[in-house]
Amino acid sequence: MSMLKRNEVPVEETWNLNDLFSSEEAYLEAIEEVKQLVEISAKQLPGTITDAKGAIAAIEATEKIQLKLVPIGTYASLSHSVDQTNTENQMRSAQFGSLAASIATKLSFVKSDLLALDEAILKEAQLLNPSYENYINKLLIQKPHQLHPEAEKALAAFGATFNAPYELYNTTKLVDMNFPNFEVDGEQFPLSYNLFEGDWELETDTKKRRAAFDAFSSKLREYQHTTAKTYNTHLKIEKTDADLRGYETIYDALLESQEVDRSMYDRQIDLIMNELAPHMRRYAKLLQKTHELDKMTFADLKISLDPSYEPTITVEESRQYMKDGLSIMGEDYIKMIDRSFDERWIDFAQNAGKSTGAFCSSPYGVHPYVLISWTSRMNEVFVLAHELGHAGHFYLANDAQNIYNARPSLYFIEAPSTMNEMLMANYLLQNSTDARFKRWVISSIISRTYYHNFVTHLLEAAYQRKVYDIIDVGGNVNAPKLNELKREVLEQFWGDTVEITEGAELTWMRQPHYYMGLYPYTYSAGLTISTQVSQRILNGDESAVGEWIEVLKAGGTKTPVELSKMAGVDITTEQPLRDTIAFIGNLVTQLEQLTEELQTV
Repeated sequence: MSMLKRNEVPVEETWNLNDLFSSEEAYLEAIEEVKQLVEISAKQLPGTITDAKGAIAAIEATEKIQLKLVPIGTYASLSHSVDQTNTENQMRSAQFGSLAASIATKLSFVKSDLLALDEAILKEAQLLNPSYENYINKLLIQKPHQLHPEAEKALAAFGATFNAPYELYNTTKLVDMNFPNFEVDGEQFPLSYNLFEGDWELETDTKKRRAAFDAFSSKLREYQHTTAKTYNTHLKIEKTDADLRGYETIYDALLESQEVDRSMYDRQIDLIMNELAPHMRRYAKLLQKTHELDKMTFADLKISLDPSYEPTITVEESRQYMKDGLSIMGEDYIKMIDRSFDERWIDFAQNAGKSTGAFCSSPYGVHPYVLISWTSRMNEVFVLAHELGHAGHFYLANDAQNIYNARPSLYFIEAPSTMNEMLMANYLLQNSTDARFKRWVISSIISRTYYHNFVTHLLEAAYQRKVYDIIDVGGNVNAPKLNELKREVLEQFWGDTVEITEGAELTWMRQPHYYMGLYPYTYSAGLTISTQVSQRILNGDESAVGEWIEVLKAGGTKTPVELSKMAGVDITTEQPLRDTIAFIGNLVTQLEQLTEELQTV
């Protein structure tokens, strides 16, 4: 058995990119249109950005270009993400990178000229057009770190080059890295990134699961030095940029756009590393006991608590679950979910060359797109609910805000997605009296929602911080060092409860998040917020849903602290995080009790 090629996948399992462009010709025509707009602005705007009126005219002109550019970039990116082995997709993606860099170079003077204006003039511009107030406020934050216009132009010209490490990472991972079959008791089994992360990690047969982990790790190890060199290049680019712009540390540079300070970043990592670990070690011991494992290894951490109870679900059945579980969000939200299925916003297919994991792309002016590799396991309900949380967020924000105001801080970005997971779990628990199903739901909350966001991504964040500490003082990293740092974090969190299997240290090679700044820790930050809001809803607070919808519509017009406050959560203190950790601990206790009850029946 081998993975299907993209052209072998049934069309109904794929997303419909015709909503972006009806044909390749239309896509190419759009590129020519945006190039013409850029040429006009490049000729007309220089020397005009001298007062408030000129500032507004320049922002309006670049907004028109952005509105044209977004669907072009999305089309190139999404085409590439479903089949990175396709040469045409590779070239289209690379060509868009060059186009974006060319446009950034030609128009770099706009931002430079805006930031050269006195603050009073920019404040006046805000009064002239209040819809740009937020955009200008963010410009003012960047003002101390703006370089000479010619330096900014030169850096813009290197835009595609600076993105090269991420492209190289994906090419290594999804094109060059071909996994051979692995063997158990004389039988051959297929292996790929998506098969490992979607199936083999969850396999209930211990011999197969551990053999798959060993085979997967063995292939990763062959590429560790290339991948480490690629990552180190990315890190040095970030460090050089931070130094050139006069930031005190690389953390200051990366956190600025998130609109949070270093203490909020450190607190999220430190508290969870120290206080969640005991609860998760209890969960690991429960898995070991239930599965009667000789020992608990890193390769065993993703298995279901009940190996003989793994509900399956079709794509069409998942639609009804989404509608029922998220109905509390209101009629308009449910219409959005129906549209996502009817209009093929979702790519369900499993095929060679497809990006791993799941994501939601939300191009302004069109509609969201969701990528997922459907395995028919019931836990996909949570994955899909998560991505539709992103979709619902930007469906509402893009409708309510202009392109500059729609996207919130990265710190907040995972709150709406994890909120949907919590609502789905609450719905499933409330609509079943079966103890075994309830245990499955709670264990899914732990193993999918909280493990994924509060453990997997948190351990990434703790490891990432160790890496940035080295880079920030001018150091470099290589594969042995990255392996050492990752192993340290895993051993600190799991203690002697879990054997950190040979190959576990290579998990730093698996996530693309390291090429996206300080992203991994934001999963737990978002889930902290959504846990608290979902508890308000579950406890009957009638205003909670309405307030949450308004938060989603607000987009990026407020900081994470302000958005959370709108939803009734104060993230300036550590209380919401402590409450969330206690909530997870309570879930583990419920699992222990339910397991004991079921074993005595």
